[in-house]
Amino acid sequence: MDIKLVDIILHIDETLDHAKLESISDKIRQQDGVVSVAFHDDKAHLMIVEYNPDKNKSADILKCVTDQGVHAELIGL
Repeated sequence: MDIKLVDIILHIDETLDHAKLESISDKIRQQDGVVSVAFHDDKAHLMIVEYNPDKNKSADILKCVTDQGVHAELIGL
């Protein structure tokens, strides 16, 4: 059985501390189909999310972030 996975990069406009980034990534991980979320404190404006596009949409993941009062956008590759 093949599972499709895609990565998206989120750009977060605000400068957030580690605890807030951790909180945001925890909320994203709760989304259906999300496999992993990665961020680094030295590049705190970027977050990489790997998910199954059959179970979720990039717009819904972005909304999960913005619903937490953070301004963010998807970065195209």
